[in-house]
Amino acid sequence: MSETLIRIGGVPEHFNLPIHLANEKGLFKKHGINIEWTDFYGGTGQMTKALREDQIDVCLLLTEGIIADIIKGNPSKIISEYVITPLTWGIHTGLENPLQHKDFTFDKKHAISRFGSGSHLISIVNANSKGYTIRPDQFTVINNLDGALTSLNTLETDVFYWEKYTTKPYVDAGKIRRIGEYLTPWPCFVIAATEKVLDNSSEAIDKMLDIIQESCQQFMHDNDMIPLVSERYDQKLKDIERWYHSTEWAADSWVSDKMIKSVVFHLKAAEIIQKHQHIPELIWKR
Repeated sequence: MSETLIRIGGVPEHFNLPIHLANEKGLFKKHGINIEWTDFYGGTGQMTKALREDQIDVCLLLTEGIIADIIKGNPSKIISEYVITPLTWGIHTGLENPLQHKDFTFDKKHAISRFGSGSHLISIVNANSKGYTIRPDQFTVINNLDGALTSLNTLETDVFYWEKYTTKPYVDAGKIRRIGEYLTPWPCFVIAATEKVLDNSSEAIDKMLDIIQESCQQFMHDNDMIPLVSERYDQKLKDIERWYHSTEWAADSWVSDKMIKSVVFHLKAAEIIQKHQHIPELIWKR
């Protein structure tokens, strides 16, 4: 049986372990799918760029980031929700920075992995929800988490948004300080694919989704996954236990139209997309 290559990528974080486990068990190979995984340390902004440039076929990325980028011309579609619980963003600063509270950050310098990334978009959405505006010149691109640690602690920047549990080991080790949290008002991760791979390999994509969702179901119902995640991602058991019991993965490929409308509303309110912007079809219609 000939294999279909699907180049898939995501952040090197614990949310994506169900896919790695399915791949390690040979579940994709069993159905004639060869998964080629790429870690994207630069987050959603790096992944949307890779989708645009046909460097990758499928990505697991932040809901708001891919919606904004498809609206701006990315030739991709959302093919499924992935993690349906909201993302808890940690709001961080450097050790020597006098900042003490998240509500005093909106006039400060913000570190972002890339323009269009979650660290960029969510800082704007949070500020806008409280009646503030963050100017473009307040943002400094630092590429990834390592870049943020350096930037914050040299006081080049003051604020950095990143997923709470991913940064917690650095907070616990005294490398950065968390001064607040922000919860996204929508499901945090979706799966997106290029129109090219959807046109050429739609059956393989559908089968890939079935395998991912089955693996996620097993992951959610197996408490043995808690110590496994703790070990693989070098995080404290009690932190992973809390994360595991507050996270839910999608059981099917349904994408909520209401969720899409809510994200688009917030993107327009934050002026990430234009108020009268044409909204193309965002969801893959089978």
